[in-house]
Amino acid sequence: MYLGWAARAAHDKVGRSDPDPFMAAPIPPQAAQQGAHARDPFLFAVTALGLAQITAWGTSYYCLGVLAGPIAADTGWSRSHVYFGFTLALLAMGMVSTWTGRAIDRHGARGVMSVGTLLVSAGLLALARVQSEAAYLAVWIFLGVGMRLCLYDAAFAALVQVVPSRGRRAISYLTLFGAFASTVFWVIGHFLDEALGWRDTLVIFAAINLAVCLPLNWYGLGRREAADALRPSEDPARARDGPPLEGRARTLAMVLFALVMSLNAFVFGVISVQLVPLLEGAGLATATAVWVASMKGVAQFGGRVIEIVFGRNLHAITVARIAIGVVPIAFALLYLSSGQIAIIVAFTLFMGASQGVITIVRGAVPLTLFGPNGYGAVLGMLATPILLVTAASPTFFAVVIERWGRSTAEVMLIVMSAASWVAIEAMTRWYEGRPRV
Repeated sequence: MYLGWAARAAHDKVGRSDPDPFMAAPIPPQAAQQGAHARDPFLFAVTALGLAQITAWGTSYYCLGVLAGPIAADTGWSRSHVYFGFTLALLAMGMVSTWTGRAIDRHGARGVMSVGTLLVSAGLLALARVQSEAAYLAVWIFLGVGMRLCLYDAAFAALVQVVPSRGRRAISYLTLFGAFASTVFWVIGHFLDEALGWRDTLVIFAAINLAVCLPLNWYGLGRREAADALRPSEDPARARDGPPLEGRARTLAMVLFALVMSLNAFVFGVISVQLVPLLEGAGLATATAVWVASMKGVAQFGGRVIEIVFGRNLHAITVARIAIGVVPIAFALLYLSSGQIAIIVAFTLFMGASQGVITIVRGAVPLTLFGPNGYGAVLGMLATPILLVTAASPTFFAVVIERWGRSTAEVMLIVMSAASWVAIEAMTRWYEGRPRV
């Protein structure tokens, strides 16, 4: 009886977490806190996914940035046909987007993103072996499915599953990595193409995905934060605005935000493939236009750093209003630049910084409005119109230039970006004035 009493007393003294109350010493509070940090999956997941996103974006989504010319020269296909393959990939991404989001919610982002990496690797290998124009287009459709399973929208949902209490912060940090994807892999792709040719470059890109992205996606998403780690006080906006939207308010918010981001996607869909020609049309020589365009990546990174430092305590919609409101101002600068390089550089920096922050907004606003439950499906539904508009906008923009001239096309970009700003302002007024329960 005495031994039983002694054992219970010792157990109460050192705490129930000790496996052996007679041998284990009390754990100092500081050591316990350090142990909690060591078990926190936040840093490991963000770093692993960040490195995987640099690699996945650079080897798939951005690969035509340096390989389109070599592919056209080697095969004899037109450049428009080469880029049309990428358009089909974007369309495929849009078509499977809703299904992908639901699969992430149902089966977990870890498995979905790993399958996506396998599909991208297989697609790049097949792309390196194509001989006909039809096969080339078919492979890009296949690649589009794989990219949707493992690029940003899937990665955002993955981080919210791993650290739901800090989802917005995790998304912000993740996008810092992605800003370097084109910069790093355009250099690598150009070097490999010069040394080995575009086909072997794609084979190496496929191998890199298997060797780098697959283990990073699998192991980086292997842990989740503890259920008691949810700390609403860390998100002042969530505490102030109450629970996630439900019912008709949820549906209306999704429609409004999809409209905002689709209008914005038209503008940045054009910029993704037409930035250098736009700068040339503004009066820059080709070499200078390429140099100025390269500053966009730096500006994206800078914009995301500013959001992390100064925007973390702002509501996600407030950050969206600022970032989207900068875009029409930037395009107005380009339209009025008259070839002055300082103004054109200012346009590039404003536009790049805004695009960098809007990437965060695309994941942060839905998380704030709708919460982490079903987040993958929400992103999937929102991404569908965005990807479809992104796919169509470069072709539509080219048609406008051919029929009505570059000046009209630039005015159209100002109008579309201004319409996106008006839409987010209208959404804000509705959101702030809606009945609270």
